[in-house]
Amino acid sequence: MNLSRRQFLKGGAATLGGVALLSSPMAYALRNSTKTEAPPETKLEQYDWEKHYYAFAVDTTKCIGCGKCVVACKLENKVPPDPEHTRTWVERYVITEEQEIFVDSPEAGMEGFVQPQMNLKYQGLAISESFFVPKLCNQCEKPPCVQVCPVAATYATKDGVILVDQKRCIGCRYCIQACPYGARYLVPDGDVTPNGYSRVADKCTWCYHRVVKGHPPACVEACPVGARVFGDMRDPQSPVREILRHSRVYTLKPSLGTKPKVFYIGLHFGVV
Repeated sequence: MNLSRRQFLKGGAATLGGVALLSSPMAYALRNSTKTEAPPETKLEQYDWEKHYYAFAVDTTKCIGCGKCVVACKLENKVPPDPEHTRTWVERYVITEEQEIFVDSPEAGMEGFVQPQMNLKYQGLAISESFFVPKLCNQCEKPPCVQVCPVAATYATKDGVILVDQKRCIGCRYCIQACPYGARYLVPDGDVTPNGYSRVADKCTWCYHRVVKGHPPACVEACPVGARVFGDMRDPQSPVREILRHSRVYTLKPSLGTKPKVFYIGLHFGVV
């Protein structure tokens, strides 16, 4: 199987997060994952974070790999323009007739893909199937990134989103290594977060600053085919609740026990 650089890094992160970092006594002592004080976004909007609990759905049968979601995320959240620093990205999976699996994510999917078509040749091999899988922070119910942070900068909100208090972050990278989904990065020198910080951990927040104002995440708004769906699990009319009620869904790496809140439709179990 051919792996992209991101795939390789994610495999290493899972090992480090599961064995080396999660055993840290300091991290264990600071693993209280919910702050009692709401983030600034919620205070400004008089938003009650105890009345909501969010989830995300991705329909891989609809995704066309256009990359508009990745671009929208970078513009909305001041994410560095290079493909190595992303809050969300898109991967392409290609399965040959010999059941070989190829995975790539050129430029994190920002510029789309040269999509191989069914029954044509891809790199000299007969294609059985190909599909796209958008990736982002899974906002886990049991997040290993929260457990390993030595200064409690990473925390879970009461409405189910994992955030980074970048005033407290010391850039140690523990949370980056602990994330089994490769969903975190360190803001490089010369770039800053929307809050003006550099050399700190950053990640997808489901555009929390938009959500508390009643707007969808930027990637959801930008998707031209409705492959990304966001919603409130405490809202009976939420589209995410409808998906979970009527569709067969899967999560990434369920055996790790992190309880992700990104649910996938059409995901090939055992492949992704």
